[in-house]
Amino acid sequence: MENKLVEAMSGVFNYTPMEVVLNSLVAFVLGMFIAYTYKKTHQGLSYSQSFVLTIIFVTIIIGFVMMVIGNSLARAFALVGALSIIRFRTVVKDTKDTAYVFMALAVGMGAGTGNYFIAVFATIFMSGIAWILYKFNFGVQRASDFILRFYFDKTKKDSYVNYINEHSENNALLHMEPSGDGKKLYMTYDISLKEDVEMNDFISGFSKIDGISEVVLVSAKNDITY
Repeated sequence: MENKLVEAMSGVFNYTPMEVVLNSLVAFVLGMFIAYTYKKTHQGLSYSQSFVLTIIFVTIIIGFVMMVIGNSLARAFALVGALSIIRFRTVVKDTKDTAYVFMALAVGMGAGTGNYFIAVFATIFMSGIAWILYKFNFGVQRASDFILRFYFDKTKKDSYVNYINEHSENNALLHMEPSGDGKKLYMTYDISLKEDVEMNDFISGFSKIDGISEVVLVSAKNDITY
């Protein structure tokens, strides 16, 4: 009876129960590896635990989808029709996240169809590239970019301008907004500190300037929205 059930299941889905379990486990392990790589190489403020879990789920689910479809063209069209009902409204904050989604899709397809070498190689190869790009900070233009925010009392001398010029290689005023009482200005600067200038020393000295208050210095080398 058990053998007949296995044969029946194999005939319908083109995969034995053992192959289904093995493909699922491979997809899970590789999905975990991709998620771990994303977690350790992520930069910026858009990190989300939900997205990390999504990478794992997508890898496993795509594996199941590929096993269900098998060689059946009818199942493939039925799946497309079913998925067309679902609407995804979540906005991807970081464009790099899209690459990880496609990576999870490709690895899940490889694991689901039993192409273990392709799935494993793709995971290791793409994760290796992600680590190399992360280590060398590839694509960044300057290593010491910051967003400087502070309130300036308009009744005081604007000596902060000289201080910024002395301690930065480049700087640019991004935003200026008057306070509710009209006595202060809320300033936002994009600055690149000189190599011999420490961030803590800069913000400490800047806070001591007469007329300056509520100083905030934020790293801007990771596409932070201001």
